[in-house]
Amino acid sequence: MARRLADVAKKAGVSEATVSRVLNGKAGIAEGTRATVLTALDVMGYERPSQLRGERARLIGLVLPELQNPIFPALAEVISGALAQGGFTAVLCTRIGGLSEAGYVDMMLERQVSGMIFAGGQYAEADAPHAHYTRLLDVKMPVVLINAAAPNLDFPRVSTEDTVALQQAFGHLVSLGHKQIGLIAGPRDHVPSQRKLVAYEAAVKKAGLRTEHSLVEHAMFSLEGGHAAAHRLIENGATGLICASDPLALGAIRAARRSGLDVPADVSVVGFDDSAFMTCTDPPLTTVRQPIEAIGRAAVALLVGQVEGATVTADELFFEPELVVRGSTGPARVRVPVAR
Repeated sequence: MARRLADVAKKAGVSEATVSRVLNGKAGIAEGTRATVLTALDVMGYERPSQLRGERARLIGLVLPELQNPIFPALAEVISGALAQGGFTAVLCTRIGGLSEAGYVDMMLERQVSGMIFAGGQYAEADAPHAHYTRLLDVKMPVVLINAAAPNLDFPRVSTEDTVALQQAFGHLVSLGHKQIGLIAGPRDHVPSQRKLVAYEAAVKKAGLRTEHSLVEHAMFSLEGGHAAAHRLIENGATGLICASDPLALGAIRAARRSGLDVPADVSVVGFDDSAFMTCTDPPLTTVRQPIEAIGRAAVALLVGQVEGATVTADELFFEPELVVRGSTGPARVRVPVAR
């Protein structure tokens, strides 16, 4: 017990006597100090005393699919900082540890967190299991989803406007003279990719562009997925590629080079996210920037509003993306599909 008091006191930056008074429900402790001690207790995985277990911890579960794509650490930094300003602590949960989203939901409910924020999760996959989200709805847990979700999940959402993002990328390539413009989207059940695909088809029709080969590919969000999809599109004569993430775009550049083509002289590539270091790639990546700072802060505001009992709209809030032109796009060069 003494070791636990010392650990919590060190984490909270208070004396062991203060921790003891909080855990024993003594009067005369400032509310801010009390919250800090209880948060330290929760973060360190210690059980609260029975008389305090009915209270929600000032912890927020932040569930991300992975950390290899730099966009997710950037988002976590924004959200964690905004939560800290409101007196909350983010608990980072990623699927790379082998624990499923449903497992993390169980864990967060056991920890009595105040709410959860999801980014890039199963909610965006129409065919994925959604029972753990339904459970959160049933227990009225404050939740915010970042970017498009399956239509049956009635949570507040903050999203980059996928239609506008696609239009910006497509319009840029058309302005450079490209007529064979391909799309590398995420998996077929990925809702943001479905939105991009609808916008792509509308843009192709509006521009009056036709091709005898399919110029749409679906891939996993990885360098390898982008490489394989881009190889097929390049074989079908694509001179411009719009990719649903920056890792997909980097894989597309690699595929072009391994086909003996130059980027952007032979093939132009546009990414999506504008994640860290895209200015340092070779060539620097033209991409559509997600407004991560605005999205992260809006997600926290919506979540804290729910925690504090305010009425929060479940309507999706859209944020405008921005095309960032760099060195991976250039004027079209006439090419023909590779004979098979």
